[in-house]
Order: sequence, then structure tokens, then C-alpha cells
Amino acid sequence: MPEGKKVRIRVRTVNCVYVGEFLIPPMRNRVSDAINEEQRLFISLTDVTIDDKEHSDFVAINKTLIESIAEL
Repeated sequence: MPEGKKVRIRVRTVNCVYVGEFLIPPMRNRVSDAINEEQRLFISLTDVTIDDKEHSDFVAINKTLIESIAEL
């Protein structure tokens, strides 16, 4: 099992809204610390609801499509 802290976040993109679990790595403290890493091109979510309709076990979202992120 990966180490770190799981948080539930809402990611709004140009196409839809994703709500899922995001893993903050052990060396980071906040969602923004992990997401703003320059080498990270995608963010990964698990147990994801897409537009309050569809469910997926895993989604990788291209950071260039993200409009906003909120921790729930």
C-alpha cells in the first residue's frame, strides 16, 4: 500500500468535474504541494465520480486541462 495521506478532492476541468481520492506523497503536506510539482504532468485520482453520473476506479487528468481544485 502506498504511503502518504489520501484526501478527497474535486477537480473541475474544461470538460467535466471529477471527485475522487488523491494521494499526497509523504514528503508533501498539502494538495497544492503535490500538484504543483513541475515534473508531474498528470494527477491521479482513485474511486472517482465523473459529473455526478459515472464511476471509475482510476482517472489520470492532464494538468493543462484543470480549471480548479477543491479539497472536500
